[in-house]
Amino acid sequence: MKNLALHWKILIGMVLGILFGLGMTSVPGGAKIVGDWINPFGTIFVKLLKLIAVPLIIASLVKGISDLKDISKFRNIGLRTIGIYIGTTVIAITIGLLLVNIIEPGNGVSEETITKLTDTYANSEGVKSKMQEASKQKNSGPLQFVVDMVPDNALSAMSNNTAMLQVIFFTIFLGISMLLIGEKNAKPLKDFFDSLNEVVLKMVDLIMLSAPFAVFALLANVVVSSNDPDLLVALLKYALTVVGGLLIMISFYMLLVSIFTRKNPFWFLQQLSPAQLLAFSTSSSAATLPVTMERVEEHIGVDKEVSSFVLPVGATINMDGTSLYQAVAAVFISQALGFDLSLSGQLTIIVTALLASIGSAAVPGAGMVMLVIVLESVNFPAEKLAIGLALIFAVDRPLDMCRTVINVTGDATVSALVAKSVGKLHDPKPKNWNDHLDEVKSN
Repeated sequence: MKNLALHWKILIGMVLGILFGLGMTSVPGGAKIVGDWINPFGTIFVKLLKLIAVPLIIASLVKGISDLKDISKFRNIGLRTIGIYIGTTVIAITIGLLLVNIIEPGNGVSEETITKLTDTYANSEGVKSKMQEASKQKNSGPLQFVVDMVPDNALSAMSNNTAMLQVIFFTIFLGISMLLIGEKNAKPLKDFFDSLNEVVLKMVDLIMLSAPFAVFALLANVVVSSNDPDLLVALLKYALTVVGGLLIMISFYMLLVSIFTRKNPFWFLQQLSPAQLLAFSTSSSAATLPVTMERVEEHIGVDKEVSSFVLPVGATINMDGTSLYQAVAAVFISQALGFDLSLSGQLTIIVTALLASIGSAAVPGAGMVMLVIVLESVNFPAEKLAIGLALIFAVDRPLDMCRTVINVTGDATVSALVAKSVGKLHDPKPKNWNDHLDEVKSN
């Protein structure tokens, strides 16, 4: 076990967590036991990852910008990143729409299932909170997301993991200002951030030592708190449509990696797999961000000046998996509830899902909030909105886990493409948590 690669250890932890969770479902009070004594270890792990996310973004991005000799390179990186992110998101939504129109999963849902799902979820707190959040986002102006990018208090932004774009804005502003005061004047601050970057990356290595145990705890809790199995089976066709679309997106990413970076796509997936497995376990691309950055930089070979910008921005605005899911979910709900969705309505879904993904938080459940905005954009009946959400609420968590894997994979793929295009993709140089252990050991 000691010599196993990290991704195998995490995979074993996931399988054991699922089996343990299934076993505890047949034990009286099993869900409470797992919730009280197992799940806290997974929660602590996620909190540790979130703890270092902001310091890592700041240190990594400042180092990346300050290492640039030509400031125009940063503009090139930024434009290519946004352009590719928009392109992959549109492709993801289109794949989702094509699949759901071909398979038509909503046409196979019985009235009995719709009634049962409505009774179970339509008035739940989960559905109500998603609708309230969506209403708040929808009522904001068209340029509100641009306004929200600019913080009025840098320290306040750094204390909030959902304000990633504000942190990125401030850090880019700081990094560019450091370049403009000259290398000599910027050196003390640059040395500080260089050192901070190394320290935070070492923290990632240390946190990852507990990853196999953490995913065991997280998945055991997901299994014991899962919903009515009969309802899950009733929604199987819809869930398989989403998963099929996500698998097509993975294949698309690997095609891009193979063609444009000349890297072996299977090697690419193997290097990224610990981040993908954590994304599946946590359902949060923001929580997974420190691990994604570490894998992309050290194990895939993307230069820090590229990864430090592309990955944090991607965790915030690039949600290919979530956008694909919204396309499938919106059409599925329309099919199941007999709402006629025209071609122009489906084209509206593409635009709305793209715009909604930019302003959505990289946290569990954000996709449901975006879905409400998408449904309202095609004039879906307001009185049926809660029923529509109730239809897919039962399988939202497992699908959220799957689509987060695609979000993270998309971010890593784009970082490799951008790095290759600007000559910043090199041979990987992985580090271990104990590289300098001998230096602090007493003889």
